[in-house]
Amino acid sequence: MKVIYDEVQKRHHPGFFLTSGARAPNPETPARADMLFAAATKAGLIHEVPPDLGLAPAASVHTPEYLAFLATIYTRWQRIELASEEVIPNIHPDRRDGAYPLSAVGQAGYHMADTSCPIGADTYECALRSAHAAAQAARLVSAGDPAAYALCRPPGHHAFADLAGGFCYLNNAAIAAQALRATADRVTILDVDLHHGNGTQGIFYARPDVLTVSIHADPARFYPFFWGHADERGRDAGLGYNLNLPLERKTGDEGFLAALDRALERIAAFAPGALVVALGLDAYEGDPFAGLAVTTPGFGRIGARIAQLALPTVIVQEGGYACEALGANLVSFLDGFRAGHRVGVALGGERP
Repeated sequence: MKVIYDEVQKRHHPGFFLTSGARAPNPETPARADMLFAAATKAGLIHEVPPDLGLAPAASVHTPEYLAFLATIYTRWQRIELASEEVIPNIHPDRRDGAYPLSAVGQAGYHMADTSCPIGADTYECALRSAHAAAQAARLVSAGDPAAYALCRPPGHHAFADLAGGFCYLNNAAIAAQALRATADRVTILDVDLHHGNGTQGIFYARPDVLTVSIHADPARFYPFFWGHADERGRDAGLGYNLNLPLERKTGDEGFLAALDRALERIAAFAPGALVVALGLDAYEGDPFAGLAVTTPGFGRIGARIAQLALPTVIVQEGGYACEALGANLVSFLDGFRAGHRVGVALGGERP
């Protein structure tokens, strides 16, 4: 298996975010990428730098209006007298069907859901390179590789078609899924991050060709709050093609695996030709966000069960923040996935 990653992605280094109204250091740091890359190579993955794929991968799921905003907003922001060093919104619309502002401040509020996705001088380039990693992993899998790991940083699953949020700017999992559609009639995105993949859900909510499934901490009292509830099933042509499995806070291995069994049953019923795993390692019991309580061996069990589907799979890195076990959790997942894949192939892709 290959790890697709470009060190350029580390140039994005957000300064802070607001949490419960308090200013705190932003946990989405370049150190995450160092830890994850070291773990991937330790697990035996072969490094490949993604080629420059231009705007096409991002444009496949994001609006041109939004991409133009990301490309220009930092420069425009710096022209504002007394502007902050990074682009951080201070006003948001109460609806998204009104006038589109010309002001940089107004557009920041329109295109940025919260204060945890500040835009600095290198953010746009790094987000593009992160998207290229996801797209290249999908290209490899479409060409016959059984699986590939896209080390995407910044992450992506909170980004909607025209809205950044939750450390995310471009939706890497959605970009990978759209790329896989070139060779697969149906694709599933299985999100196992601590937080609901609200942007991913939003992008495909009215589509029947991409099944979105998310296992996450219950958003009733946890980010992203407004999305990720069990009654969200899709709309229009996509009704019945979205499944949310919210978990109580501090749910551990057994509860997570029980939800995963439900997710795998739904995926089997969809009969996809390819799979994207939005891999969040922040469900770990010692992660700084402290939402769920999956153990390091638990990630191996999660990887093994997913892999027994024996589907062509793109693994896209989402959350998982700096803690002592971050690398070990990735190694556990990858080792479990490879072991499970061998079993799955032997069983003809049947679920355990």
